[in-house]
Amino acid sequence: MSFNRLETDDFVVSADSITAGLFTDSRTATLSTFFTSSTQVAASSGDYYLNVFSDAANNQLEFAIAYGDKEGSGSEAFDSAVVGKSPSSTIYGQYRNLVLGDENADFSFGGTISSELYAISIDRNRYKESLFPGSLTLELSGSDGKPVLSLTDNSQVVSSVQFNDAGRVFQLVSGSAGSVATGAGGSTLGYSANQGSYGFFLPDIATLLLNPLAISESAGIETTAATNNNLTNNQTLFNALTGSASNFVLNSSETITSDFIFVRPRSSQFNYSENPSFISGSTGEVIYSSFVNNPQTYITTVGLYNDNSELLAVAKLSKPLKKDFTKEALIRVKLDF
Repeated sequence: MSFNRLETDDFVVSADSITAGLFTDSRTATLSTFFTSSTQVAASSGDYYLNVFSDAANNQLEFAIAYGDKEGSGSEAFDSAVVGKSPSSTIYGQYRNLVLGDENADFSFGGTISSELYAISIDRNRYKESLFPGSLTLELSGSDGKPVLSLTDNSQVVSSVQFNDAGRVFQLVSGSAGSVATGAGGSTLGYSANQGSYGFFLPDIATLLLNPLAISESAGIETTAATNNNLTNNQTLFNALTGSASNFVLNSSETITSDFIFVRPRSSQFNYSENPSFISGSTGEVIYSSFVNNPQTYITTVGLYNDNSELLAVAKLSKPLKKDFTKEALIRVKLDF
């Protein structure tokens, strides 16, 4: 068997960003129907989060809603003798460690400190790498006569990207599909009138953190400090999502790295077959005279080997490529990873 050693200039690396709809197995970017599972709500996990499905049979899990409060309000304490330790404080602490990386830090949404939060965590099966900034539209039906609140991220208007322990972080602002609208009180940032931004958009961990203070001010969606086992606050956000005018639009994003390898059989190379049927077993001579002076072969496969002659990858041509002394070939092999 003969080999051609590949040179440095035979390799080219390329990276492309691929976007797709986030919901229902990447078939759509818009989710307008929302369901919960009574079984999950009644289970112990219902004290912490609320799973949201796109079908009544609960087969398509899309995301989960969770409410967190630094002081443990909104849920029943683990131990009545220990104040402030409950499922809601656990949720707040979990996201504080994940996003801020400091168990003593507080969330600041557009300059407003908040001791509570809503988390919308996208199911891992819905995306391959991250969420796509600028594709978000989250519509929440208002309460107490307030209009629908439409939220997006500010990735299209910021001059530099901020980072924290969760990767890239963008502010949630009023608007849709990356287009920032004037916020409450005429804010050109898309913030609420007095309570800062509406939260964080964290594409690298596929999470939205909502600022309950800003949402309450603009949409009348109120949290409660009353203790309960199933976290009524989760249901409050779910009800805002399921309003008649509500939609959730979002895309996923994936960077595909491609390694292009250019294989160049020269005119003098790979013109003879090494198939044993072409060679006489007794004399070692070529059986067919046409293969002596005018050999012809057909390239069908390219094998890539390492220095130990171990086959690493195989590329198949769409059709056999005729090769003789009068022809040279350039075959481009693409490896995606």
